[in-house]
Amino acid sequence: MTTTGQRRRPGDRPVPRDRPARSDGLSALEASRARRGRRTETERKQTGKRPERRKELRRRWVALLCVLTVVGGVYVLYFTSTLGVHTVDVVGAKNVTADQIRAVAGVPAQEPMLRVDTDQIRDRVAAMPGIATVDVSRSLPSTVQISVTERIAIAFFDSGPGGDGYHLVDGGGVVFKTIKDKPSGLPELKLPKVSVDDPVTRAVTAVLGIVPPQLLKQVTTATAKTPGSVEFTLTNGKTVRWGNAEQTDRKAKVLAALLTQDGKVYDVSAPELPTIS
Repeated sequence: MTTTGQRRRPGDRPVPRDRPARSDGLSALEASRARRGRRTETERKQTGKRPERRKELRRRWVALLCVLTVVGGVYVLYFTSTLGVHTVDVVGAKNVTADQIRAVAGVPAQEPMLRVDTDQIRDRVAAMPGIATVDVSRSLPSTVQISVTERIAIAFFDSGPGGDGYHLVDGGGVVFKTIKDKPSGLPELKLPKVSVDDPVTRAVTAVLGIVPPQLLKQVTTATAKTPGSVEFTLTNGKTVRWGNAEQTDRKAKVLAALLTQDGKVYDVSAPELPTIS
């Protein structure tokens, strides 16, 4: 009940009684706000985790696709003819034909380019008598290139009666070709033995390989008893005692001056003390 002076009027709201205080010291309104704040924070964390999961899944799919791409590329390159050998180019061949080199090289047609063993191809071609050096390379997408340097004859020797003909020798003393007719324009080796393993042979051919071209054209025969006693016979019948392969330029200049004088034997083995006899 209310007192006479405190009667409620229509429309007046009842005055709420004081609510008991919470044990944690927060009012109901404050507690409600705190609960809403905690829910909002929880929802925010959960919402933030979803994009992170999606990003992680996306990264895993990208990594898997990369691995599959690499594996597929390796398979195509190593185990299919997609990038296989279609052409074998030969560069530098003159006396030895390109077809001969291709036949010896034995490059497998359609072989995947990355599986082509260039070292084996090089070794097979290098074993050919007329080839001095070989380089084998891949030219993607489908070409193997074989570059060769042929041996150049610096002299020849006659196998004699009953022999198989005339043998061509290069500057390293390698006997690489046999022909039936005597070659012109090359000096003849007059040696007991002609072999790349013979020091005297290597010494004579080394000297012939470094003497000036105008002098080499005049040499008809070359001989030696030791690696340091190389001798030439010239087209005019004169003999040149050259010695070893050292001081070539100086010996050539001294010999050019000596040949203007009469004589039969011109010794420039010691160019500081040349002699004519």
